[in-house]
Amino acid sequence: MSDQTSPAMDYAEHERTYTGFLNFSKVAIVAAINVMICLLLLTFGGGGAAFFGTVLMIATLIAAGVGLFAGANGWVPSAVITLVSGLLAIITLA
Repeated sequence: MSDQTSPAMDYAEHERTYTGFLNFSKVAIVAAINVMICLLLLTFGGGGAAFFGTVLMIATLIAAGVGLFAGANGWVPSAVITLVSGLLAIITLA
């Protein structure tokens, strides 16, 4: 028979994993919204909007990468880029 038994639950590790999952989900949702705005700029915009869409898509990738390592407030860099993308979409597509 086995001399060892597994612990019932490692609650601290569970909490750490769940917190990481929530932080990743926040960053991913905000980044996905920003990708949709950038695709809108690339599809329906002219030359200037396509340029802004490309630059903001690269900025989204960088902000998401930074946000993944930022912890609980990791969604903030992506949210700033999303705000800028939304304003540029309104200005260039209107």
